[in-house]
Amino acid sequence: MSRIGNKPITVPAGVEVKLDGLHLTVKGPKGTLEREIHKNMKVSIDGDTITVARPNEEPYNRSLHGLTRTLISNMVEGVVNEFKRELEINGVGYRAQKKGTKLALNLGYSHPVEMDAPEGITFDVPTPTQIIIRGIDKEAVGQTAAVVRSKRPPEVYRGKGIKYVEERIRRKEGKSGKK
Repeated sequence: MSRIGNKPITVPAGVEVKLDGLHLTVKGPKGTLEREIHKNMKVSIDGDTITVARPNEEPYNRSLHGLTRTLISNMVEGVVNEFKRELEINGVGYRAQKKGTKLALNLGYSHPVEMDAPEGITFDVPTPTQIIIRGIDKEAVGQTAAVVRSKRPPEVYRGKGIKYVEERIRRKEGKSGKK
């Protein structure tokens, strides 16, 4: 029995949820999100609550149950409060700049790395060593943060690279040197 899948989702005031067959649309103050619901899941909207049910106890349907409920919950939360991921840059000469909607990164390569912001995503650079990625779609925010991090992942000997703020880099000792 899925405990997460059985929890009802409360829709806050100012958020409009529409279900057309398998197409779910959530509209709120920050924007609009759309998603196709899997045909096995039954989504019902009763006033200001959304419930997700599964047809039977097959393992595939059990796995979809909690996932579908969480995806819908993230859509509702995203149109009310934006999601954000914070990245930190470590390394001498490594820095980030915002150029319009683009993110320009100097990461020790012979050229600057420039990235365009995907639709619905915004980059903030409060300091040259800090990047904040914001958006209403949690999946897109996380994917964009992972792509930015992949441009120079943190290395284990000196800790240089791009890492998540909450991430801990497990450091290695390196060579022992002279005795």
